[in-house]
Amino acid sequence: MLKPFHQNFQPEAGCDEAGRGCLAGPVFAGAVILPPDFSNPLLNDSKKLSEKTRYALREVILKEALDWSVARVDAPEIDKINILNASFWAMHLALDALNTPPAFILVDGNRFKQYREIPHATIIKGDGIYASIAAASILAKTFRDDYMLEQHNHFPHYNWEKNKGYGTADHRKAIKLYGNCHLHRISFQVKD
Repeated sequence: MLKPFHQNFQPEAGCDEAGRGCLAGPVFAGAVILPPDFSNPLLNDSKKLSEKTRYALREVILKEALDWSVARVDAPEIDKINILNASFWAMHLALDALNTPPAFILVDGNRFKQYREIPHATIIKGDGIYASIAAASILAKTFRDDYMLEQHNHFPHYNWEKNKGYGTADHRKAIKLYGNCHLHRISFQVKD
């Protein structure tokens, strides 16, 4: 079971992003505030879960969280401000969209830009340690996957249905054949 909270300031929001290493599509971020008594034995880092389990847990999170939100920063902005700053911005946008202002923020990773005057902690591999970060990672990942599946209908030759915008061999080959579209991050180099 993942830890429920990092400290005693409540409510505590967990934040995580998805899509940071992709060649195409936005970076998504989730922010989740879980109730004090929340527990789910399946909850874990979204990367360690099957797609079916991720989507089943998403429904639990959407129903049981005290508050949640998902935000995105699109490819043109990523190219302007770089992916790290875009990830921070997406997390800030997700925090902005919460109806409940958090008293503390838990962030997956080792870096974060201060959000307002709210204290925070960065936790390396936090999505496998704290429930709220794991929940945020699941929302960010599933909402991003849904977005990329929708975009696959407009750009099927990139095979986003399978690769979700990551730099797989088939995606890199399609970029060489068809070039980039407006969803590609032109600041990311495509290597053979």
